Amino acid sequence: MGIPEGAYEWGAHYDRFDLGKEPNEANRFGWIVEVDVNDPTSAPKKRTALGRFKHEGAESIVNKDGRVVFYLGDDERFDYVYKFVTTGTFNANDRAANVDLLDSGTLYVAKFDANGSVTWLPLVHGQGPLTAENGFASQADVLIEARRAGDLLGATKMDRPEDIQPNATNGKVYVMLTNNTKRKASEVDAANPRAENAFGHIIEINEDGGDFASTSGKWEVLLKCGDPSVAEVGASFSTATTANGWFGMPDNCAIDSAGRLWVATDGNSPKGTGRTDGLWAVDTEGEARATSKLFFRVPVGAELCGPRFTDDGEAAFVAVQHPADGGDDWEGFGRPSYYEDLSTRWPDFKDDMPVRPSVVVITKQGGGKIGA
Repeated sequence: MGIPEGAYEWGAHYDRFDLGKEPNEANRFGWIVEVDVNDPTSAPKKRTALGRFKHEGAESIVNKDGRVVFYLGDDERFDYVYKFVTTGTFNANDRAANVDLLDSGTLYVAKFDANGSVTWLPLVHGQGPLTAENGFASQADVLIEARRAGDLLGATKMDRPEDIQPNATNGKVYVMLTNNTKRKASEVDAANPRAENAFGHIIEINEDGGDFASTSGKWEVLLKCGDPSVAEVGASFSTATTANGWFGMPDNCAIDSAGRLWVATDGNSPKGTGRTDGLWAVDTEGEARATSKLFFRVPVGAELCGPRFTDDGEAAFVAVQHPADGGDDWEGFGRPSYYEDLSTRWPDFKDDMPVRPSVVVITKQGGGKIGA
């Protein structure tokens, strides 16, 4: 995990942020914390076995052998895709038996080869280069320095891996790679095929034998994002995708009950892509593969995140973050947006109400499944 230089002055006021006084402070951040939402009296637990890095969620699936597999993205340029496989198995009839499943298991980092194969490399102390000679005295050191462990193992440096979603319907896994404008032409590889990748892409993984705990599989690029009408962008949406159907900067994602991929974005803007962020439905199978359709857009300056569907597919939940940011990027406003001078007062649109981030529930008029 990087430590910003001079960005904040917290250390001048709180000793915990002064690395001269608390050199281990940075190691206390970058972990997955599990909260038991069914027990308000429980204490949140830091699940250190899942590694320390810039986590963008932890998407899980119960494997066919009962073990639980978590897919994890490190939301940073030139960092890695991970997965964690529990040692124990999930018991649907014994909640207490599942409480600490995340304390024991194996953390893996992905290597995407040019031949279309993916190998999951274990981050286990004593294996390969993860030894005391390389500064890893124990498994704790491997987990604290998961990024450096990935470097030594030769994992593939990716274009900001954010949300990673396993699909129980088709047995595949979808990796959202938001962007990486710092990748040079000399640094392009098969899994990150564009230099100065401003618009991001999506990778589809097919684990061997449909086994999410497998240590090998196949991969391919499902979508290279951006405006397909601009040849130099190199986008790869299907020709059935309309002018409103394409998007850039894939961030969070979800799978609905029909197995369709839904992609939320972060970084679209009127000046950058000619649109705001939102939620798009993407087909992944058959003739419609790589066809994207716009479903919901957020206000100018906002980011859409955390899409989720009810089990019956009749309601979608989306989180709208920081609406009214970047007012100077919108011709209709044309200046920075501040509390005293807001580019929008969404969602209330009242002069006496501030702009507010919100969770929105979307249903179909007349009822029924969304996207059916």
